[in-house]
Amino acid sequence: MGSALMEWLFLLLPVAAASGWWAARRRPSSSPKAEREPVFFRGLNYLLNEQPDKAIDVFLKLAEVDSETVETHLALGALFRRRGEVDRAIRIHQNLVARPTLADPQRGVALYELGRDYMLAGLFDRAENLFRELVERQLQQRRALRALIEIYQAEKEWPRCLETAQALQRISDAPLSTEIAQYHCELAEQCLRDSKPEQARSHLLDAQAVDADCIRASLVQARMELESGDPETAALLYRRVAQRGPQYLPAMLPGLLACWQRLGRDSVTGELRTLFEQHPSPPLMLRLCDAIEAEAGEAAARAFLVDYLCRHADLSGAERLLMLRRRGQHTHSVEDAVLLEVIARHLAAQPVYQCDHCGFEARELHWQCPSCKRWGSIKAVEPEPIAAPPALRQRQIA
Repeated sequence: MGSALMEWLFLLLPVAAASGWWAARRRPSSSPKAEREPVFFRGLNYLLNEQPDKAIDVFLKLAEVDSETVETHLALGALFRRRGEVDRAIRIHQNLVARPTLADPQRGVALYELGRDYMLAGLFDRAENLFRELVERQLQQRRALRALIEIYQAEKEWPRCLETAQALQRISDAPLSTEIAQYHCELAEQCLRDSKPEQARSHLLDAQAVDADCIRASLVQARMELESGDPETAALLYRRVAQRGPQYLPAMLPGLLACWQRLGRDSVTGELRTLFEQHPSPPLMLRLCDAIEAEAGEAAARAFLVDYLCRHADLSGAERLLMLRRRGQHTHSVEDAVLLEVIARHLAAQPVYQCDHCGFEARELHWQCPSCKRWGSIKAVEPEPIAAPPALRQRQIA
């Protein structure tokens, strides 16, 4: 609750300051309305102390005394929305918008807040109409365009996402190249599903033109080359991805192995080991272990796993080592079976990917984080390194 509270607080503090300045110019200090200014700040103080219920009581009383105070009603609407009381927030913001004397800047804020209410209520059509109106009237343009992008992303309307992001880019200094490139990738994927490869290639080229570091565009292009019967070009693209974005190695590994298989390469241990040195991820470790076992035998694979586990606390490596050990035994111990069962249960709940912005965990790769909605922020989870004994002692002492 603290982070959301601080967001609202930072929104309300400038409003409060502007309200105080406007009141000082418009009313004498002895007027009753001027005496109510400290009440507004008392409500903000309750927000600072994380007491939203008391803040709402203060703002409600203030609104009853002075129905013309726009700032108070905006604060109330924001609080109601944060508490999930969307109907009350909508009524407050609708009443504000209906005022004929409302100045354009204040009307823009009220319309934007009403649009956010509609979004939270799932009324995307109404919200979209309000935000489009704001853009046309050049009120709250940047915030309205950003809100429109949120709506189109939720509805997977990728052409509209692209169009709106480009419009926002023209009036904003914020970097949007990553988002725009991802929208082109979404459109490319859509074209591939519709059997339109040439249009897909065009979108991929646009994505790379906007964002030269767009890993996704290279991965989609490599998949297209592999499916069209050119595994050599696909393998080259996968190698470039490995150099530029080693954290995406687990995602590209199946495609790369398919390329080597079609090219008839029986020995891949050396290339896998090179990739493993760049990014020692669990999926790559398991593939390399299989390759070592196939080319050098079970003992070599077990030695590789022991060396790996001495440096990384990885349950998947421990599971594979136990399985190899059991394979070489004539009788299987109950203890090993129990250990394998425990490890399997923990592995089933372990994340494979994690967002480096909000910490969201997933079993599959998402190009857009389902939690914070960032693009390209989800990366493969690396195994936890095992610290040397001196480092461990220092950590325990601290």
